[in-house]
Amino acid sequence: MTILRIYTDGACAGNQSSENVGGWGSILEFGEHKREMFGGEANTTNNRMELTAVIEAFKALNQGGQTVEVFTDSAYVANCFREKWYESWEKNKWKNAARKSVENQELWRELLALVRQHDVKFYRVKGHVNLNSKSTDFGKLYEKFISWNGSRFTFEDFEYITTMNNRADELANMGIDRVKGEM
Repeated sequence: MTILRIYTDGACAGNQSSENVGGWGSILEFGEHKREMFGGEANTTNNRMELTAVIEAFKALNQGGQTVEVFTDSAYVANCFREKWYESWEKNKWKNAARKSVENQELWRELLALVRQHDVKFYRVKGHVNLNSKSTDFGKLYEKFISWNGSRFTFEDFEYITTMNNRADELANMGIDRVKGEM
């Protein structure tokens, strides 16, 4: 069985300011086939772009019922699914533990509807790793990756997944550049 892998990243220039620009990038990988996508929007946040990257990847799928692995450097996205925050949110009428409305609720609802059409596992990746730096402690980063995701991944898997996450980041920045060019 071939597993569909999705690598995503969101970015925001001027996050939390009144005139910010965000971008998202997604890579879908199925066997030897890859598809890269990116986009962006003005007046957004990094978290919205992280969610949008995953949403757009799932919207690009042609059929349901697939086995999917999502790799993201967003703890916000990964932890929601890994720790099942959404179950409490739904049970509590979309209120969080502080009894406040869940932020980005419309995006979470859309993402949940898409994810529920597949068998999906979320994995966390360390973002912005410079694979070409001699000062990067790859052993330590690999240990962190394993602590987050389990020991089934080899060091070579870690390097590849990190490379793909870096590419998703590049795509997200292309989304920012596109929006800035349209302003």
